[in-house]
This record gives sequence, structure tokens and C-alpha cells, in this order.
Amino acid sequence: MDEELLSKLLTTPGISGREERIREVVKQEIEPLVDEVRVDRMGNLIATRAGSGPRVMLAAHMDAIGFLVRHIDDDGFLRISPVGGFDARVLVMQRVLVQGKEDLIGVISPMQKPIHMLEEEDKKKVPKVETLFVDVLRPADEVKELVTIGDPVSLYREPMITDRTVVAPYLDDRLSVYVLLEALKRAKDAKAEIHAVVSVQEEVGTRGAATSAYGIEPDLGIALDITIAADVPGVDPVDRVTVIGQGTSLSVMDSLAISDPRLVKWFRELADADGIKYQLEVLLGGGTDAAAMQMARAGVPVITLGPPCRYVHTVNEAAHVDDIEATVALVTRFLERADEFELDF
Repeated sequence: MDEELLSKLLTTPGISGREERIREVVKQEIEPLVDEVRVDRMGNLIATRAGSGPRVMLAAHMDAIGFLVRHIDDDGFLRISPVGGFDARVLVMQRVLVQGKEDLIGVISPMQKPIHMLEEEDKKKVPKVETLFVDVLRPADEVKELVTIGDPVSLYREPMITDRTVVAPYLDDRLSVYVLLEALKRAKDAKAEIHAVVSVQEEVGTRGAATSAYGIEPDLGIALDITIAADVPGVDPVDRVTVIGQGTSLSVMDSLAISDPRLVKWFRELADADGIKYQLEVLLGGGTDAAAMQMARAGVPVITLGPPCRYVHTVNEAAHVDDIEATVALVTRFLERADEFELDF
């Protein structure tokens, strides 16, 4: 595993709609691997490698959940509005990066007294995002000089990468951006015409994939995204979706898209032939860029695959290195043999 690359992807800010920093990082990494790189009007990074066909669109979204500053009070505390889905219970006392005129490190806090001063009933109250604020630990006049309404706010924590696991914020979906880059490095003899799209604004409605797929008009759409691994105490096995360490996940269906059964069968055959571990999933909530690709123009056969992750949309998203490597291997193998896939019903 390229720990340096993965760490760079995980620590570069880029919430939905403000992907400029992470886009520049990905651009530098992907340029040597393709024939052409461009940025479309939505901000999607589209990297193309020529081939005889079919036209394959790989989509991994670069945007992440975060916040926008919506108010600065007289004491210099920031009120925030979420961009993407959050569980407010996991946000209290987390560090954030505020991208103002300069980068500021802040702490998310609920509007309440310190724990030592709370009544027992108050300790039981569940926080809501609208009752949280960010403290950047600076005087009010300095905060108002450096921060503007609409400035992006990202979760901030250094990743932990070992030979077995990766724990960090924003595995969703920087982990799949990593998979995309690694697969492009390895699939040197691919005959497919590859359009690798590192998309924007997936977390707020798969917007980037919708516009890029319309322009590319692919024959096949492959969404690269992490998936839920709810294999933890308190969750019934029927609701676990996937289990970390058991291989990459092939999506049969999520709440926005049904994977093309021919693609599901093809990916299973490729995995079985090469001894790549995988697991099938049906996800009752959530969706990926596959939905946007599927409905582009006259329609596109799609599938989603990616590593299972525990604790999604928190600062400690967790994945297994073996599952990441399995995903890279399977995407690479698909690109090498995509010209063999039968497109017609």
C-alpha cells in the first residue's frame, strides 16, 4: 500500500462544493497515468486513456461531508450548517479545519455548561447539529477578519495507517480515489477506453457524476465507493451489510440504484478466476454515483464496488487493508478484460 499517497488524499480538505484543494492533489497524481486530463464546468476531474472500447466510466467522488460557516457571533464563535449527512452525537469536541483567509484549527462544542456543572437530566440530552458551534480560540475581532460566512469547515484528524487497517476521517470516498489511482497504475494493458472521473458533490446528491456521465455517454459505469460494515455488537447479522476483512463489496442494490446483473455476474467471475475475495451486498439506505450514471441519457449498465468500512461519516472510519487491495485487484482485472464483456441483452 502506498501510505504516503493515501495519507495525502485523506488529509487534504475538500467538502462538497469546495473541492479545489483535493482536485489539485488528484490532478498531479493522475496526469502521468492517462492521455488527457480536464476539469469540467461542475469541477469534476476527468482523466481519459485511449482504447478500442468499450467506453468505461470509473467514478470515485473526491468530495467529503463537512460544514459551512453560517454565522459568526459577537464573541467570535462560529455557527455551522452541515453539508452532507451527520450524526451529531459523534461531533462533540472533535477538531475541525476552518478554511478562512488562513487555515484555522477549531473545536466543535455543544451550547451547554461543562460536564462538571450539568444537572443529571441535561447530561442525557442528545445534541443536534444546529446547537453546535466551533471555537477557533481567537479573539472575536481576529476571527471576523479571517473568517467569512460560507467558509468551508472540515473534520480534522491525522490518519492511522498500519499493515492491517486504516482509520481516518474521509475514507468516504478518498479510499476509492486511491483505488482508482492504483488500478490505473496497474492496468497498463487495458483495451477499454477509460474515462476516470473523480467527481464532485456526491454527498449532496450525486451531482457531479450526473453531469459528467451525460457528457461522456459511457457504455459501462463503475462507481467506486466505500460501503457500510455494520459488523459490530448490537447489530443483527441480517443488518450488517458487509464484514470488514472479508473482501471487496459488490453491490447488488442500494436505495438509489440496482446494479446490472450481467455486471455483477462478470465481476464475480473475474474475482473467482483470480482468487480475489468479495462479498455481495444489499444496502437499504444510501447510494453512490452509480445512480447518476445509470440514468444518464438513454441509460447505462452500472455497478458499485468498494471496501467495507465501519463507523462511516465519523472521524474514525475504519477499513481493512486486505479489502482495499482486493478492490484494487478486481478493478484492475476488470479494466484489463472489459473488452470481453457482452453489452447486448
